[in-house]
Amino acid sequence: MTHASDRLLELPPSSKLVFKVLEVDGPMTQGAIADATLLNPRTVRDALGRLDDASIVSEDVYFRDARKSIYTVSSPPASE
Repeated sequence: MTHASDRLLELPPSSKLVFKVLEVDGPMTQGAIADATLLNPRTVRDALGRLDDASIVSEDVYFRDARKSIYTVSSPPASE
């Protein structure tokens, strides 16, 4: 397993669900993730924070609305 896979296994189920939705559906805002997963927005925010801390997802400015962020699955480093 890669380091990213190991880090993902240590996270709670909500974080794994958010990761899977981003992996399958591509970049999304926090609100779109909450809608897609049916998770509470606070739970999504916590999951995204954990995934970002583990360098599994990345956060960028959502250009359609700069008040929001868009989240994507981070590309693994070449060494993984």
